[in-house]
Amino acid sequence: MRATDVMTENVITVTPETSVQDLADLLGKHGISGVPVVDASNTLIGIVSESDLLHRTETGTERRSERRRARWLDALISDHNVARDYLKSHGRTVADVMTRDVITVADTSGLAEIADLLDSKRIRRVPVVRDGKLIGIVSRANLVRAVVTAKSPTGSVTAPDDFTIRDALLAELRDKPWAKIWAAEIMVRNNVVHLWYSDDQPLEERQAIRVAAENTPGVEHVEEHLVHVPISPVF
Repeated sequence: MRATDVMTENVITVTPETSVQDLADLLGKHGISGVPVVDASNTLIGIVSESDLLHRTETGTERRSERRRARWLDALISDHNVARDYLKSHGRTVADVMTRDVITVADTSGLAEIADLLDSKRIRRVPVVRDGKLIGIVSRANLVRAVVTAKSPTGSVTAPDDFTIRDALLAELRDKPWAKIWAAEIMVRNNVVHLWYSDDQPLEERQAIRVAAENTPGVEHVEEHLVHVPISPVF
């Protein structure tokens, strides 16, 4: 699936001239935490969120200036930060408070890429652009909804037999560093997968193996068996 498959198309936007008060009203009215900023041609030029309104002079939450430090470089950096904080807390329009360096994705970007981006950048949403124009937005909620609506791949009309299920599971686990389980410790009977683990195997590894089994086409149920000694391979 790609960005165009899950994105919200009718995106609520603001312009650089939108007032901070109108922005706050818009966020509250629609129950959203951020909006893209576009110009008259729908070109994306920024993004603004509730975090940009967190420290405002109207609410007495603006950041307090710190005493300038002695070293000139530290002082220069400090002055820059203080000026930015003042702009955020006293600015009257979206242009004053918005983030201009916007992280975006293309309409052809895959969901795995988008999920990694949201996670690594610790952001809640990412605008979708085509030729610089805003065409949609993908949020964490969009990805969650994609899980619900995703369809399982259609396979053969004939349900896979036990041998096919076992071969598919072994193929999935092959070369996985966490899949510390011998082939002899996997048995399939009547579409039920039986897994044997030693009691010293980490819980996360056992859970990952179970999930791999549950996602194997044809599997109806997974039963896990824990033994108190390491299982020796059977040849």
